Amino acid sequence: MPEKYRTVQGDTWDVIAKKLWGNEKLFVKLMEANPEHRETVFFPEGIELAVPEIETVSAPEVLPPWKR
Repeated sequence: MPEKYRTVQGDTWDVIAKKLWGNEKLFVKLMEANPEHRETVFFPEGIELAVPEIETVSAPEVLPPWKR
């Protein structure tokens, strides 16, 4: 996992989280690691964001079959 992420024009927190971890709901972790940008909704190109280490829990056993 990269320690930094450089934004592309139009990136949003949830889109970046989906790109990095495959789960847009983890955007909160990304925002917590980059408080100086917490007011940003749409990023311009070239902003360097810190990417925190997170533990992703893959729980396919917990999901119903149609969501696996």
